[in-house]
Amino acid sequence: MKKIICKVEYDTENATIVAKYTNGELGDPKGYEETLYQTAEGKYFIYENGGADSVHPEENIKRLAANKVNDWKNERGL
Repeated sequence: MKKIICKVEYDTENATIVAKYTNGELGDPKGYEETLYQTAEGKYFIYENGGADSVHPEENIKRLAANKVNDWKNERGL
């Protein structure tokens, strides 16, 4: 998935996976995944996707400030 945020392209195919959080089982309508990526330029973003009844019912990309990466990981027990 690609998304442009503030004139910066975030692309899951051209970034490195740093961490992944999964909540629920495959096929669970309330289940979802959040994958933390880092671009070659050092920028971080989260790819979100989940079931119809989850907190992420649609694919999305959100940028994440470098100083918030550890907070995100700690909140998810990673």
